[in-house]
Amino acid sequence: MTAAPLSEIFHQEYRELRPRAPIPPLDVRFKRFTSLNTTIRLREGKLHVRLSDLLDGAPESVHRAIAHILLAKLYKKDIAPTHSNRYRRYVSSEAMTRQAEHIRQTRGSKRISGPQGRTYDLDEVFEAVNLRFFHGLLGRPTLTWSTRIARRMLGHYDAAHNTIVVSRIFDRPGTPRYAVEYLLYHEMLHLKHPVTVRSGRRCVHSKAFQAEENLFPELEQAKSFLKRL
Repeated sequence: MTAAPLSEIFHQEYRELRPRAPIPPLDVRFKRFTSLNTTIRLREGKLHVRLSDLLDGAPESVHRAIAHILLAKLYKKDIAPTHSNRYRRYVSSEAMTRQAEHIRQTRGSKRISGPQGRTYDLDEVFEAVNLRFFHGLLGRPTLTWSTRIARRMLGHYDAAHNTIVVSRIFDRPGTPRYAVEYLLYHEMLHLKHPVTVRSGRRCVHSKAFQAEENLFPELEQAKSFLKRL
């Protein structure tokens, strides 16, 4: 049995969601994204759909799930659990996770400003936290302050590039050292406790992760300071 063309799949899913509405012209293509991106835009009466080329070899059922999810989101319709579960299971599989990580490493780039800030040196803070909580045994990733002053993404660990990024908003004299140490400690725990997948769902902060995070002595003070931002 031959799989249906992608544009035909979107045409059929559109008709399922909007049986009486006229179907606009469709432009559906795969694109070399740096991750498992999927986008849909309605411009000048035409639907433009772009899917990561990582999804090119997916089964037709997954393509149908993607079409349903994107169209449902665009037209504010309820997403069928069968489609959302099918898509989540597929992209969370071990094989797809490995491919996505490889693509991010090879296609993506990381903007690095370096660990030395005006007030704090992330290399020095990392070594202090490493010795204090990990017996100095945690391998040092690339450490960098963010290139911009970010208030939403305060810190994150990028596994694809083995990099910890801390928002530059903390690199100032008014920031208590325990706040910077906590941010690094949290991201260092992601090194020790990598993301796992259970029943098709990604587990980012496992029970072991949370238990260790609670060992940080100034946890409440640090969280209180972050909330004030």
